[in-house]
Amino acid sequence: MAAAVAVRARRGARLSAAALLALPALALLALPAGRTGGGDGERQPGSPPPLPLPPGLREELRQRRRDLRRLAAAAGGGGEPAGGLGCGDLSLATGVSVLGWGFTKVVARAALAGGGSVALKSVHGAGREVRQCVQRYRAPAGCRRLAAYKLLKEVTLLRRLQHPGIVQLHGQCYDNSGDPEIRVTAMLELGSPLEMIQLLQTPWEERFKICLSLVKLLFYLAHSPLGSIVLLDFQPRQFVMVDGNLKVTDMDDASTEELSCKEDNDCTLDFPTKSFPLKCSVVGKCEGINEKKNLFNAYRYFFTYLLPHSAPPALRPFLTDILNATGDLHYGINETLKAFETVLHLYKSGLYLQKRPLLLKDYISLKGFRTAEGEDYKCWPSYSHLGCLLSVHSAEEAAAFCNSQSQCQSFIITQQRTWTGRPLASFQSSLTDLIPDANSVVYIKRVASSGERP
Repeated sequence: MAAAVAVRARRGARLSAAALLALPALALLALPAGRTGGGDGERQPGSPPPLPLPPGLREELRQRRRDLRRLAAAAGGGGEPAGGLGCGDLSLATGVSVLGWGFTKVVARAALAGGGSVALKSVHGAGREVRQCVQRYRAPAGCRRLAAYKLLKEVTLLRRLQHPGIVQLHGQCYDNSGDPEIRVTAMLELGSPLEMIQLLQTPWEERFKICLSLVKLLFYLAHSPLGSIVLLDFQPRQFVMVDGNLKVTDMDDASTEELSCKEDNDCTLDFPTKSFPLKCSVVGKCEGINEKKNLFNAYRYFFTYLLPHSAPPALRPFLTDILNATGDLHYGINETLKAFETVLHLYKSGLYLQKRPLLLKDYISLKGFRTAEGEDYKCWPSYSHLGCLLSVHSAEEAAAFCNSQSQCQSFIITQQRTWTGRPLASFQSSLTDLIPDANSVVYIKRVASSGERP
């Protein structure tokens, strides 16, 4: 799994981060919409004048230019990183390999000369957006420029929006002399694709972490410095994992605009299986439509798959309430975040374990020993593919689990901790190979220690 890397800005003469990141936007905004230049640089003496662009393409370019200007004005000068990578860093990068592509962009991985790796995003000249544009207008350079506006929009958003759930922008290069398809290149934090099938096989605590991280991201987007932001192309493929953390990596289809309306009938939020009537506000906007669209998409793509399965039984009623309330949009993002934080508190504090019988008394504790590491009986979902390694609140909870497993004869509470601070317990079916360890305790079933079998 690819991990994020800390990227160091190279020393030496360079533009400031603000100037570096503003350069491509200013360059494209200055280009006349009625020319085919598309960022091709100055025309050489004696070369024929560029052909005028078709009126439809000119209008699309004007609209995207206006949108970018409006977004840049709203974003202001805040949020830029203190340092950033530029064209010099890009020219020295090695080991470039394509990771994937979409309608508009292609993403590659590259190793930096100063160490570490980044993800490179650039316009996909053979992508569907450019190809469809060329079919309509027969103007390849203008179509590549049209697609470049989406990448510049994404860079503008990433400069302004700073959140742990948003992939980090490390820098950008605007090259006015190279191949038109890679003239605008964004250099981003490197992550690995989100694999839902793999996530379903991970422990519940890790799946809950992903859902909680997503809720925190949606809370930020609902109250962002640019207003309420909707992810129009909300799909798991728009997210990556960076050091075990969920991050949205594709922001070119994000929008700060809320649907305009004249009456409530203009404000129906439609999904393939459900529709939700919303209110038209006094200012002529559908109330909370961006927030609610994000939340329902989180419910149908993430919560329904990741939240309920193998959750602690005492927490399932709380999780069912969350699923019902977000699936029917009875909750907004504020209420959803509060509900998630309640579940987290119950889980970390161990309050969900109240009114359970005490079973640790059925175990003999051997202080100063641990069991040898190795393959043992397996349980699902485990933190180790070699045996049964689970998150527990205490030795008492571990004893309850061991009692429920006919194969389990003993367990130890390891020194390993999960993201919630809970220890991992290792469960074994054998009593052999005890190793002295002053910091460990082995808990053995009394029936097992007497040679009986449960």
